[in-house]
Amino acid sequence: MLLRESSAQPPGTGPPGTGAPRRHRYGERPGIAYLFLSPWVAGALLLTVGPMLASLYLSFTDYDLFTAPRWVGLENYTRLFTEDPRYLDSIWVTLRYVLISTPLKLAAALAVALLLNRASRAQGFYRSAFYAPSLLGASVAVALVWRVVFGNGGPVDEGLSAIGVQTGGWVSRPGYALLTIILLAVWQFGAPMVIFLAGLKQIPRTLYDAAAVDGASWWRTFRSVTVPMLSPVILFNLVLETIHAFQAFTPAFIVSGGRGGPSDSTLFYTLYLYQRGFVDFRMGYASAMAWLLLLTIAVVTAVLFRTSRAWVFYGGGEAR
Repeated sequence: MLLRESSAQPPGTGPPGTGAPRRHRYGERPGIAYLFLSPWVAGALLLTVGPMLASLYLSFTDYDLFTAPRWVGLENYTRLFTEDPRYLDSIWVTLRYVLISTPLKLAAALAVALLLNRASRAQGFYRSAFYAPSLLGASVAVALVWRVVFGNGGPVDEGLSAIGVQTGGWVSRPGYALLTIILLAVWQFGAPMVIFLAGLKQIPRTLYDAAAVDGASWWRTFRSVTVPMLSPVILFNLVLETIHAFQAFTPAFIVSGGRGGPSDSTLFYTLYLYQRGFVDFRMGYASAMAWLLLLTIAVVTAVLFRTSRAWVFYGGGEAR
C-alpha cells in the first residue's frame, strides 16, 4: 500500500490522453520566453525592419523631407546609371578602396599576428598596442589628425620635402588623397589581427614538427601548413573587412571636408549617398542608392562564400 501510494502521480500531472491537465515544469513556460524576447523583437521591428521597409518604399518616390513622397517608380534607379556621372565616379572610387585596402589590411594583420604568436613576456602589451588603432581609427578626432599629418605642411609633407620629394600635401592632390584614406584603413588592422592570432593558437603544433622533420623551409611551412589551417579564419576576416570597406564613411568625410575632393578622388559611395540625402534633401534618390549598396554587398558576400569552396579547408583537410 505504501509503495502504491508513493508511486502515484501528483494530481494535475497525468500522462497525455488521460484528460488530466499537465503542469509546466521549470523552463517550459513559453510566455516567459516571449516576455524576455519582446524588447529585442520590438527593437528589431521598430529600429531595423521598419526603417528598411520605409526606405525601400521611398526609393521608388521623389521625397525631400518637406513634402509628401511622390511615386516615380524606377526613375531614381534609372537616373543613377544614365544621368549621374558622379554616382559612377563614387562606384569607381569605392571599388578601388575596397580592392586595395582590404588585402593590405589583412596582410598587415596576418604578419603582425605571426610575430605575436611567438612566446613573449610582453605579448599582452603588444596585443593591446596593435589593437588600439582599431578602436580609434574610425573616430572623427583621428581622421582630423590624419588630415593634418598628410596635409600641406604636415609632418609627411615636411619629411618628403627634406629628401627632395615635393608633394604639396597628399590630401590636396587627387593622385594621393585616396591613398591617405587607404593608409588609415590599413593602420586599423588590430581587430583582424586578434582574430588571426586566435586562429594561429588553434593550429596543432605537431603539424609544424612534421614539417620541420621533412626539412620544409619557413615559406613552405607557411604556405602548406599555416595558410590552409588558417583559411576559415581568413575567410571570416575577408568577409567582415570587405563589408566594412564598402561602408567606409567617416575618414572620407573628414579628410575631404565632406566634399569628396579633390576632384572627387575621395568621393566614396556612402559619402555621395550622404550628400544626396542630407545636403540635397533627395531622400528618395539616396534610398535607391542605399538599396543598391545593400544588394552589392550581398552579392559580393555570396561570391566570397561560393569561391571559398576551392580554398577554405576545415578539419577533414578538404576544401568545401
